Amino acid sequence: MQFTENCNSIFSQSIEKYHIKDHVDTPIENPFEKEDIQHLLYLKNWIDTVQWHLEDIIRDPNINPDEALKIKRRIDASNQERTDVVEFIDSWFLEKYKDVQPVEGASINTESPAWAIDRLSILALKIYHMQEEVDRESATPEHKAACQTKLNILLEQRVDLSTAIEELINDIAAGKKYMKVYKQMKMYNDPSLNPVLYKEGK
Repeated sequence: MQFTENCNSIFSQSIEKYHIKDHVDTPIENPFEKEDIQHLLYLKNWIDTVQWHLEDIIRDPNINPDEALKIKRRIDASNQERTDVVEFIDSWFLEKYKDVQPVEGASINTESPAWAIDRLSILALKIYHMQEEVDRESATPEHKAACQTKLNILLEQRVDLSTAIEELINDIAAGKKYMKVYKQMKMYNDPSLNPVLYKEGK
């Protein structure tokens, strides 16, 4: 099985599991061992899935402002957790290919494998929810047809993105490309870097 086949299977498993209860406070039950890359992939998608639904909730025009603020802060924390997990996944790749010597003329990719996998996880959620719209009984035929067109594009995008990730991983393994991972260094959560926060502390 190719790496992205494994990713897509795990992402689908996570999304299906979440939608059994379909609630943002459902605790995660990760079926994979912590030492396994599958554990990180499942965790990554679970975070994305919960955040997807938090983003839905906060767009309710009738939401209580205090509740909206709580959810906004929860989304901020989720974004940081998501970034941390992506960096853990990249660390796994770095360890896996640490002994590969880049060949002459080897190049660096515009994004690391884990950030590409991050996009694959979000794509899995788009596909799941677009399929829901295609299948929604209360939707008009026109709505279903429009969503089917979008779904077809998303499915094609998943094939293309999966192929690109496989090529990147193969190139890293062969020394044709090399990895450099830059920490995201998010500033808004850091009291020493966010002006609103450090001015508050004066």
